[in-house]
Amino acid sequence: MLRRLYHDQPESFAFTPANQKWAEAQITKYPEGRQASAVIPLLWRAQEQEGWVTRPIIETVANMLGMAQIRVLEVASFYFMFQLQPVGSVAHIQVCGTLSCMICGAEDLIAVCKEKIAAKPHQLSEDGCFSWEEVECLGACSNAPMAQIGKDYYEDLTAEGLGKIIDELAAGRVPVPGPQNGRYAAEPLSGLTSLVEHDSGKTQYNASAQLAVDLGETVKRIDGTEVPILTPWLDRTDKSAGKAKGTKAAPKSAAKVKAPAKSVAAAKPASKAKASDKPAAQTGAEAEKKPRTMTAPRKAGADNLKLISGVGPKLEQTLNELGFWHFDQIAKWTGDEIAWVDSRLKFKGRIERDAWIAQARLLAAGDMDQFSRLFGPGGSGKAASKGKSGGGRPAGKKK
Repeated sequence: MLRRLYHDQPESFAFTPANQKWAEAQITKYPEGRQASAVIPLLWRAQEQEGWVTRPIIETVANMLGMAQIRVLEVASFYFMFQLQPVGSVAHIQVCGTLSCMICGAEDLIAVCKEKIAAKPHQLSEDGCFSWEEVECLGACSNAPMAQIGKDYYEDLTAEGLGKIIDELAAGRVPVPGPQNGRYAAEPLSGLTSLVEHDSGKTQYNASAQLAVDLGETVKRIDGTEVPILTPWLDRTDKSAGKAKGTKAAPKSAAKVKAPAKSVAAAKPASKAKASDKPAAQTGAEAEKKPRTMTAPRKAGADNLKLISGVGPKLEQTLNELGFWHFDQIAKWTGDEIAWVDSRLKFKGRIERDAWIAQARLLAAGDMDQFSRLFGPGGSGKAASKGKSGGGRPAGKKK
């Protein structure tokens, strides 16, 4: 199924301060050069804040992660959990329509949505408060039929029951999620028939429903202040680093204690070790070579380096600061020169991973047809405006 961005887009997007802090924390989960791995959690939090994924959201996430916008769009359009059109301001209802639910009455639930919300899925109700869609299995087959509203499952539904839930939400109240027929969880309706000793009897609702009741509001948009921002992986990293330092220091102190007891012959391997350290350092230095740079772009103006897939505004600025303004400069980089540039970028490994050199050669030659064939329509789409932005060769000019 082909999914496109909605025709009517907002002008801008910005995370709330708390969500921005959360997003920046998520990026730290991933090693240097792998920040793009945070694309799904960032898109998801943006959708939780706005209700749906807009073009400005895609642009913002791409800039934060140093990704080409087309790459973020590919992720957003591939996963159906991302809504690419507006959803109800109060609730978006997702009715499971797979086998178990369909057998147990999902069609009746869909009929309620058509009657009370809109005739077709992904359409807003007249007041803009509700929308609905049919989705694939949500994994609650023993509680069929069911629907997901916000973050919660409403299970063992009837048409009448779903209608009441929609009415409650419209009135500003959040119904208790979980089974709607009196069941505690997924046990037989008549009660447990086995493992009866595990019947806790401690909470009114099962763990999931109880948490929703405790929170009190599980349908609203997320602004990031709901729960504390936790980064346990940073704590583990700090402890590991401290432990590694302590482990490394131990042999040194041990060597100092044993040194006096050693003979002169025992000291010779240490001298060899020192000698071997020096060539290793030289080898690392020789692996990098500074390319030819420029203090300013040519008179015609700088090329739009963002045409290169993988280069966003931040990376373009960094490249300019390093002295690279034109495609032909990048196209001439050798392996040693790539290593020099790579060590100065925040996203190491990107040059080779995204084939910057091959892209730059085609862009420098003005071969936009070949560039589009090899690197996708995102490149040709950007290239169309390149001639107007100043700098570089006009779009469409071939070698």
